Amino acid sequence: MSLLESNHTHCPYCGEAIELLVDCSILQQQYIEDCFVCCRPILVDIFVDNDGQPCVVVKDENEA
Repeated sequence: MSLLESNHTHCPYCGEAIELLVDCSILQQQYIEDCFVCCRPILVDIFVDNDGQPCVVVKDENEA
């Protein structure tokens, strides 16, 4: 069983579809990743639920 899960979401600035790889062995994560299209910083919050499924929330830096 792989602990890496692929998650698809959209940039909160330009709306471009992005794919994030989530390490589900880490139950809670927060980091900043730049959009590969508009280069703006995306705040990424990840929580892994009791079933091992990631919940990914992306925000622009002003929503933090």
